[in-house]
Amino acid sequence: MRHIIELQQQLLPDLLDVMKKRYSILRQVMLSDLIGRRTLANSLGMTERVLRAETDFLKSQGLLEIHTAGMRISEAGKQLLEQLEPFYKTLFGLSDLEEKIRSHFGLSQVIVVAGDSEESEQSKRELGRAACQVLRKVMEPHDVVAVTGGTTIAQVANQLTSTTPLKNNWFVPARGGLGESLDYQANTIASTMAKRTGANYRMLHVPDHLGDEAYASMMQEPNIRDIVEVVRSARIVVHGIGDAMVMARRRKLNPELVKAMAADGALAEAFGFYFDRNGEVVHKMQTVGLRLEDIVKTEVVIGVAGGHSKGEAIAAIMKFGHNDVLVTDEAAALEMSAIIDEQQQSLS
Repeated sequence: MRHIIELQQQLLPDLLDVMKKRYSILRQVMLSDLIGRRTLANSLGMTERVLRAETDFLKSQGLLEIHTAGMRISEAGKQLLEQLEPFYKTLFGLSDLEEKIRSHFGLSQVIVVAGDSEESEQSKRELGRAACQVLRKVMEPHDVVAVTGGTTIAQVANQLTSTTPLKNNWFVPARGGLGESLDYQANTIASTMAKRTGANYRMLHVPDHLGDEAYASMMQEPNIRDIVEVVRSARIVVHGIGDAMVMARRRKLNPELVKAMAADGALAEAFGFYFDRNGEVVHKMQTVGLRLEDIVKTEVVIGVAGGHSKGEAIAAIMKFGHNDVLVTDEAAALEMSAIIDEQQQSLS
């Protein structure tokens, strides 16, 4: 495919420019669901006159629907984007990034979406959509799927669909609540995923962080023990990745503990555990839900995270070595690529 693209660039460079433009229009409309011409023109950096000509053409091809309230992509347009995705990943250089990260960390699959999800809500939605595709492919009947909280995993939940009800599947929270916005708690995300796919769900109504006494007491409760057993039986885990210090502050950890974690090199957070840049655990919280030993035994672990500031944290979690799939964005992938280059140079 790369050879064909190189030939096209030499022979018909204008054609590739037109294809890129029309692909970008369709993709932006799909991510926006319904969008007006002026808003679309601003987001793509086009004049309304140029955009009108392109959208009229796409409408004539049956790829766009234009209503008084705005534009929406058609089913044919969605299918075309899906079929073109591998070609455009090569064209934009994302395929190279995916393979570089996949081979370096020994992952089974890496998916890189365009953009920076910290700067663009559309890119964050694309991150969620890509993670949904991965999850649908790996899910089997009777699977238990454990999910963490956070804004990125909430995007996954809000876009997850199924053509047929998943009556034999279960979605469960990987751990207790964070005490943050209800929309981003693992309980809410698990229930949203279940309702959108016709699956079942269980809730874990316990605090995120517990002292030893409280933990021992909680685990004596038959109802808590029952749901925890289900959570720890999950075949699939879908998790976000956070900056260690940001997550420590959100969890309102003791300032002295936060200081000690920083001194130990805590860089990234996932599953309630804090990791240094080498993927080593430097702090773990006493929490009802998934333990580190459960993560190690889980068959499919899918990490979903993006943004230019997350590259180093994502690389640290990948070094932990128990993820199978990473779904990230271009901004984070470029940061990870630079880290890989730096490490390889230091070894040469």
